[in-house]
Amino acid sequence: MPRDTTSASATPSPSKSRWVAFKRLTRRVTLSRFQAIVGTMAAIASLTGGAFSLLQFVRPANTGELVAIAQTAGSHRPVSDATIEVLTTENVIVATLTPDGAGQATQALKEGVYIVRVSHPSYAADVRRIQVQPRQTVEIRASLRAGSSSPLERAVNKVFSAIRGR
Repeated sequence: MPRDTTSASATPSPSKSRWVAFKRLTRRVTLSRFQAIVGTMAAIASLTGGAFSLLQFVRPANTGELVAIAQTAGSHRPVSDATIEVLTTENVIVATLTPDGAGQATQALKEGVYIVRVSHPSYAADVRRIQVQPRQTVEIRASLRAGSSSPLERAVNKVFSAIRGR
């Protein structure tokens, strides 16, 4: 019988090439080198974990965080050009914030009670009373409704309404 003289394919099978690559890699890595690599990775993980656990001490224990989101009442679209004012209960301004493109602004605040007023010339203001707890985040979503929040505009509208009513 004649012998099959077809030659084997020129490219090795994928499993064989992986095995060859693995063999080359394991020949170069000795046990002591492998232990050094694992030890270095463990040290990096340990230092990273320690750094994250120290972060709680960097932030003062008596502060919390306010996240205010300004959006329209009906469509919930962000209102990025709104003004967010944080006031004490005695009407002293603590912070004036400008929301980002998503309508969100963040502020660290000391523990206590605050008034948050979200206003925009085209919308009626939204006023909220919040309680900030230490190491906690208070999130409010201010839904701005159509109307004016300007006291001058409200006064003028009131006068025109009174004149029309006569």
